[in-house]
Amino acid sequence: MKTFDVVVVGGGLIGSAIAFELAGQKLRVALLDRQQPGREASWAAAGMLSPGPDSPAGLALVPLGKESLRLYPDFVSAIEEASGKTVAFTHQGTLEIFDGPDGSARRDRLLARHAELGLPAELISGESARSIESALNPGVDAIAWLPGEAVVDPRILVDATLAAATNRGVEIRASCAATAVLGKADRCTGVIVGGQKIASEHVVIAAGSFCGSVDGDSVPNAIRVSRYAPTQPIRGQMIAMRSSKVKLKRVLRSEHGYIVPRTDGRIIAGSTLENAGFVKDTTATGLQSILDAAIALAPSLAGAEILETWAGLRPGTPDHLPIVGPTDIRGLLVATGHYRNGILLAPVTAKLIREWMVDGKTTFSAERFSPLRFSETSRGASAKTGTALS
Repeated sequence: MKTFDVVVVGGGLIGSAIAFELAGQKLRVALLDRQQPGREASWAAAGMLSPGPDSPAGLALVPLGKESLRLYPDFVSAIEEASGKTVAFTHQGTLEIFDGPDGSARRDRLLARHAELGLPAELISGESARSIESALNPGVDAIAWLPGEAVVDPRILVDATLAAATNRGVEIRASCAATAVLGKADRCTGVIVGGQKIASEHVVIAAGSFCGSVDGDSVPNAIRVSRYAPTQPIRGQMIAMRSSKVKLKRVLRSEHGYIVPRTDGRIIAGSTLENAGFVKDTTATGLQSILDAAIALAPSLAGAEILETWAGLRPGTPDHLPIVGPTDIRGLLVATGHYRNGILLAPVTAKLIREWMVDGKTTFSAERFSPLRFSETSRGASAKTGTALS
């Protein structure tokens, strides 16, 4: 039976960033994924790094998003150095578009809210916006300029992060589904994979929408993971296109959709929000809504070539906030439920898990995201409970 200091369950960007971070502490780390690592929500994402709230529930997430965006340049540098790969990270800002007769009023509310939250945002005229993005719809004039936002290509980043983790000594196992987390006397002891135990003092659940598959209902001494990580899939359909008439440098976004440039000239358009279970099909209605929103932002995209369509499953949670931190089972930590913000929040999530595990405390307050908020057996327990290595 092989033994590790840490087993990370889930090989998307969150899980691979955690594995990379922990391996930097000279820990023996295994990263397990039910399929090819990085090919679920991370592979499907657009890669916008936007800490601004997209709903009232998102207000609680802003400080965490701001901290993660602050960490991003150093995170990318560390990944590039350890992997030997270049990550497509650009810091060009975003143009937020507001259509309709009340567009100016909605723009002004966004500017005021961003000012209150300490997020950079500026009023920009339609003429000025089109001088930097000529494809922008000439009929739109209510626009906000968000200079602090950035973009990364998630597919490039997750592959580089997996390579970086491997180079730090992480043992990555593809097509290796953990079906249970084992516990004894309120302590985590490892995981079950293919009917066999992998012993580990710590287990980090980073399985996105698939946390329920690790519950181990028929396994003796299994910990019910969904008690701490009640995630559910929210489907998002996406389109990649290319147009000789549109040379996009920055994100264009409205309440209806967005278009995101890639360094190779592709333009990514999205997205839908659908409760479709674990079905990852694309639909005519979903793709049409994305195309309508994209063409409204940049009319020249009407003649664009469609290169690829796909759908991903975002891990949603009951309160629409991520689940990050230690549980009341010593050694069991959770890092999931990032919904639409997994790419943005990867650096800060990896840092928090490393601090909880190694130091037993964090330098950033994250109690709001504790997995204990969902556990009926842990009422009154504190999310500050450390799980530091002894």
